[in-house]
Amino acid sequence: MNYYATYTAYDGVAILPKLLDTRDFYHFRVLPLHEIAQNKGMALFPRKVNGKYAMLCRMDGFNNYISFSDNISIWREAKLLQQPRFPWEFVQIGNCGSPIETPEGWLVITHGVGPMREYVIGASLFDLQNPEVEIGRLNSPLIMPNILEREGYVPNVVYSCGSMIHNDDLIIPYAMSDYSSTYATVNLRELLNELKNSK
Repeated sequence: MNYYATYTAYDGVAILPKLLDTRDFYHFRVLPLHEIAQNKGMALFPRKVNGKYAMLCRMDGFNNYISFSDNISIWREAKLLQQPRFPWEFVQIGNCGSPIETPEGWLVITHGVGPMREYVIGASLFDLQNPEVEIGRLNSPLIMPNILEREGYVPNVVYSCGSMIHNDDLIIPYAMSDYSSTYATVNLRELLNELKNSK
């Protein structure tokens, strides 16, 4: 079995999306990501969907896109998945890491950028068989910077690069204004119910 991870290479001037490939976590291959993966917003689904690799990506800096491919390192087409809908995400919406598979659908933790460049964290739910279909989206942020988290190198920002389910909770590690990090826990059943009832 192969395990993959995306990351962003940075040489101080330019960024380049890359892919790590390993079978044993002792030996790694570094592969390029071609075509549509031009920015930092790519996040692989943890398994193939309908026989194809699937990835969330950011094409234009404003919206969430989804792409499917037969080749893990070549992504030629992407479809618009989400556009900003609420004031707290009017400037930009993007993913906060790979989708998480639940019995109710693909849970995607998102980031939204609103007025005054405040970054907040939200959540969306997508159909398991057809992740182009949004089941629901929170109409208010799940996490937003509080008074202790607002000041830092990049103020007014909370941001996550991945979450996980542990027992009945969703664990969300997140950074605060680019100066420190912490985590939040959310009851998974309550979150899924809220998402399913959000439309």
